[in-house]
Amino acid sequence: MKKCLTLCVVLLLAAHFLHAKSKPDTVKVGAFIISVHDINFHDQQFTVRFWLWFNYSNPKLDFAKQIDIPNAKDIEISSESVDTVNGKYWAQMRVKCTMKENWRVQDFPFDEQHLKIEIEDEEQDINSVVFVADKGNSRFDSIEALEGWRVDKFKVSTDKSIYKTSFGNPDPGHHIQTFSMFTIEMDIAREATGLFLKVFLGMYFAFLIALVSFLSDTNELEPRFGLPVGGLFAAVGNKYIIDSLLPQSSQFSLVDILHSLTFLGIFGILTVSAIALKLHNHDQVTKAHRVNKIGAAIVIVGYIVTNVYYIVTS
Repeated sequence: MKKCLTLCVVLLLAAHFLHAKSKPDTVKVGAFIISVHDINFHDQQFTVRFWLWFNYSNPKLDFAKQIDIPNAKDIEISSESVDTVNGKYWAQMRVKCTMKENWRVQDFPFDEQHLKIEIEDEEQDINSVVFVADKGNSRFDSIEALEGWRVDKFKVSTDKSIYKTSFGNPDPGHHIQTFSMFTIEMDIAREATGLFLKVFLGMYFAFLIALVSFLSDTNELEPRFGLPVGGLFAAVGNKYIIDSLLPQSSQFSLVDILHSLTFLGIFGILTVSAIALKLHNHDQVTKAHRVNKIGAAIVIVGYIVTNVYYIVTS
């Protein structure tokens, strides 16, 4: 009986030991965003600086050497420190990353973007380390974090990062690797009024220059055709400048729409001038002036209405 009781105790202790050994370390992770800057649409990247901290019990963990940010181009870690508080380890570090980002430019400059920073432990899989988000202390600097943008949403969370590869591990059963992941997400919207004027002012002045041709007599070739053509070249130049700031995209953006409306508007001015000139040359001067007046009204009203519609609905 004693031997049986002793065996049961040994088995229970062994089971408890194995369970404790297999249980992963729980690590509480939080972040404070210092700033998001160098937002570069053409190179599809941005730079972020933030404080990152970990609360854990296992002294063997060294997150300054273990963390990885898969969607970052480069990572710089500084100001590392580890303290002990109430029997737990508290690690802090300041992180600077250049992040890859697929910008959504369809509504530029009235665009909204979703920024995401994914942080993993590159050495310990989910069987060894599990992250828990410190939602209560994680936030962003409301004064310095972003300039020219408005933060509509900020959150931190945890998830699993699954890699369908063994990374060359010959041990059976490792064809899929799963790691715990801590995620920082921000929804931002551009404060675009000033930028809109800077970006499109040249285009609108080009259209106004073309409109001046309507003030000339219907038989004056040089101003009737020279001014719209000059305005067209100015609008094309303005579009090339804006396109150089944005990534290549197959989708038709607000920038493309507004410039296309300008090109069509200038083409409409040239068409009205050509019709009026033909009527004038056939001694139908009164009719030519009427066509010029009606055509000018149609082009101006149509241009304003379509521009307002696409800007408001962007």
